[in-house]
Amino acid sequence: KDFHLPLAVPEVPSSPRHEFPADWSIKTRLLFMSSQPFTWAEHLKAQEEAQGFTQHCRATETNLPQSVQEPKLSTELRCAFQQSLVYWLHPSLPWLQLFPRIGADRKLAGKASPWSQDEALQQVLMSDWSVSFTSLYNLLKAKLCPYFYVCTYQFTVLFRAAGLAGSDVLTAVISPTTRGLREAMRNEGIEFSLPLLEESRTRKQKNSEMNLEMEAADGLEVGNTTEDGQEPAPSDDDDDDESFSWLEEMGVQDKVKKPDAISIKLRKEKHEVQMDHKPESLALVKGTNTFTLLNFLINCKSLVAVAGAQAGLPPTLLSPVAFRGGTMQTLKARSINAKARVHLAYEDIFSLEIIGPVMPHSLHALTMLLRSAQRGAFSAVLYTHEPTAVFNTDLHCASSAFNQETICKDLPACGLHTKTLDQLSQCPTLGKSSIRFLEMKDYAYTWKS
Repeated sequence: KDFHLPLAVPEVPSSPRHEFPADWSIKTRLLFMSSQPFTWAEHLKAQEEAQGFTQHCRATETNLPQSVQEPKLSTELRCAFQQSLVYWLHPSLPWLQLFPRIGADRKLAGKASPWSQDEALQQVLMSDWSVSFTSLYNLLKAKLCPYFYVCTYQFTVLFRAAGLAGSDVLTAVISPTTRGLREAMRNEGIEFSLPLLEESRTRKQKNSEMNLEMEAADGLEVGNTTEDGQEPAPSDDDDDDESFSWLEEMGVQDKVKKPDAISIKLRKEKHEVQMDHKPESLALVKGTNTFTLLNFLINCKSLVAVAGAQAGLPPTLLSPVAFRGGTMQTLKARSINAKARVHLAYEDIFSLEIIGPVMPHSLHALTMLLRSAQRGAFSAVLYTHEPTAVFNTDLHCASSAFNQETICKDLPACGLHTKTLDQLSQCPTLGKSSIRFLEMKDYAYTWKS
């Protein structure tokens, strides 16, 4: 099969390292490329497939040598490959693609959904879903599940166990959010923060203070504008009456029309609504508030669409480990042999395509296998489910007394490989972006986000 691969390899800004940073976004597709064939990933025997499933369920740790001499003949490699493709899903409706959920109406349109007009059936589905969701949360709290995703038709929630992503407490991050959702969470008594919005405000404040200092130093008249010349955002802490006290001092308070309370409220709400559906709307819930969030989501009416192709369909739960009501699924894998034009000649290039909801642990497990099977040389193009890229933000959840060893003491029982767990325990460094291109040369990684 002949096809032209892009000749321009993206610039890779990172310096070579023995490990790439944790990527908490969900990938929809991975395309690995190598000069070595991927025949070892083809046509697994029934025994190898069964062994792979067993190794997953028993959390068996496979440690391959640095280089596998005959990958196609290595049963250990092929079983570990099957093991790395396993994930758990709820609900399981084989005729429906249940990930991604955001923007999936067109793909789900026309598919049979007997529950959409049947309230009794919807209640059964939601009751079953609530049991599965609670089961996952309990596993997470006990550190027997490292993390899981709740994928609704409007937003995604990532629950992480204490010890992961540099946090010393259990956390949940929700993105994107809307003012309505945030208001409902506040009314339910859920304490949460908006880390990206607060970071942006702090940065603007620092820039504004620096400008004022510079202007004062130059003897210039200091205005009331920010760096970009726009009016500064109103502070929620300001007392509205005090804001106009200077009018009284001038004796013109009766001649100037003072904004009423409704106008001020609308202005504040406009600033809050402007960030809806954007990465900056990411909400962080920590500690015991995550349990309140669990109950809120179980009872939240807007969690399930009332119209359209997803009407009455509970959110998708994705997990690396088994849970009550969860169905074992495997990512789809296929190898392709092709030729790529390099200068004036054609060269053989081998690729391995992985399709499905690729979670962080699967990406890391696959790269560990490829490191050994492809003799430390391969590249990968990663396709991200964009609404989840913001989960790579460093949320600074660790307290000053954070002790990595104490917090992570029980995590080895969560079902992940030790090296994968080490990677996912680190503080995220990718910000609002995710890894798009990953390359290994001489057993060292470089990447582009």
